[in-house]
Amino acid sequence: MSHGAGIYAPIHVRMAARHLVPPSGGFDAAEVLALSAGLGPTSMFMAPTMVRRLTDAAKAGGSRGDGIKTIVYGGGPMYRADIEEAVDWFGPKFVQIYGQGECPMAITALSRADVADRAHPNWRARLASVGRAQSLVEVAIGDTEGRPGPPGEIGEIMVRGAPVMPGYWRNPEATEKTLRDGWLMTGDMGHLDPDGYLTLADRSKDVIISGGTNIYPREVEEVLLTHASVHEVSVVGRPSAEWGEDVVAFVVAAPGHTLDPAALDAHVLSELARFKRPKSYVALPELPKNNYGKVLKTELRQMLKEDRP
Repeated sequence: MSHGAGIYAPIHVRMAARHLVPPSGGFDAAEVLALSAGLGPTSMFMAPTMVRRLTDAAKAGGSRGDGIKTIVYGGGPMYRADIEEAVDWFGPKFVQIYGQGECPMAITALSRADVADRAHPNWRARLASVGRAQSLVEVAIGDTEGRPGPPGEIGEIMVRGAPVMPGYWRNPEATEKTLRDGWLMTGDMGHLDPDGYLTLADRSKDVIISGGTNIYPREVEEVLLTHASVHEVSVVGRPSAEWGEDVVAFVVAAPGHTLDPAALDAHVLSELARFKRPKSYVALPELPKNNYGKVLKTELRQMLKEDRP
């Protein structure tokens, strides 16, 4: 309620829509499905992990999401395998937005048509993206000096336009570091394709540097999620005296499956270069998450420091 709801509220008020706080006071996937079915056209915002949980609950209960009109998702990485499954089950009900506090919800968007499209030659790549620049902003990919680079190259995502903050409250040092020549340096890494679709790689702080080479955890996570035995996964770096960092994958097994590192290794190697494969796979009953459903990679790194799963 303290985030997107305040921005979504006015247009719904204008259309005389009801605003509903679920009786549970939180997110319960079965409750959302039941309420939507009884209320009629329902729109809502979800973090990607909530979409995952909604799909699981709908499949378990045989619901097709009756009454749900639109689910806007964002706030964290949506893995392609998860959104493909959600669209296949619920239909064309999903829209993606990408933003951050310094440019709230206003950097890029992936339209309902793009999310549901299966005809375009590049539909899979577009589905893995966060869409194209919204109308009030410009988006570019910058090098370490903040200079825009050519399409296709991974660099830091930069945005400028009316929704960008003028600066941090009483913190000129942080403002100077984050705003350069009118561009907001987001701290997110990504690349643009020739049609302007932006694909996130990772937060710059989450990039793993192993043997002097950058490895983007999301790339490894996307591949692992296509294995039938994997329900959820999060990849982090572990300090290594030899390589700088090793790749470690924390995996939640799909119902009825157990963790088989050899099978996961073979799957990763069939899709990615050998140096990107995890050196270790750690089985967890669930991934640590905050109240918004974002995976807490800091806790996973702490587990590695303490040498505990």
